[in-house]
Amino acid sequence: MRFEELKLTYGYPLQLQTTNLAGQPERYSCRLIGCLPGRSILVSVPKSAGRVIRFRNGQKIVLRFMIDNGIGVFISQVEVQTADPYPILHISYPENVSFKGIRSAVRVSVDLIADVFCRAIPDVLPLTVRIADMSITGARIDAVHHEGDAWGIGTLLELTALVNINGIERTLELSGIIRSLVEPPDDERHHVGYGVEFVDLGEEQRLTLYAYVFGQIVLQDASSIGV
Repeated sequence: MRFEELKLTYGYPLQLQTTNLAGQPERYSCRLIGCLPGRSILVSVPKSAGRVIRFRNGQKIVLRFMIDNGIGVFISQVEVQTADPYPILHISYPENVSFKGIRSAVRVSVDLIADVFCRAIPDVLPLTVRIADMSITGARIDAVHHEGDAWGIGTLLELTALVNINGIERTLELSGIIRSLVEPPDDERHHVGYGVEFVDLGEEQRLTLYAYVFGQIVLQDASSIGV
């Protein structure tokens, strides 16, 4: 896919990834400022701790962005960084853009601690559980119950978890219905796994959920692209 075929509007949010001196990936948010097809792309210069980041000419970078139902990725390199009249990063025009479609059923492995409230048992305090994987439509959670306290299929749950989205902390509040459960081995009879389908999500809840899941997909897919 050609970059110009995407028809991204100026100001479109992008994620820029580079590698530090220790060989670790560093990711920053920036925005598309302009482009000259076949020649160059202009993006805003990211900041860290309020200060403009300095890039060197020829430095390899990876750009990612969410579009429609997937993630676009292309490799580029810094041509020049200008400071006047305002900071701009000129990067090489990509030969092509890779696109990874995201189906609603795609799950990502996570390790989130969440508090779960069961509406069917209103007088019981929330139970702390572990979310093992998640998609934009559901999740698998692992819980430890007292004997006889396991939830049944069809039970409505309220989940609350603190998530990190590209360095920004957000509270994820979700409603879900148990659609399946995994019976534990006899020696772990109090440990139960649940398959939960999300339901009745508001706009803000969906935005936070989508941002977190797509962000995790990007992070876990990053190792397949060298910088």
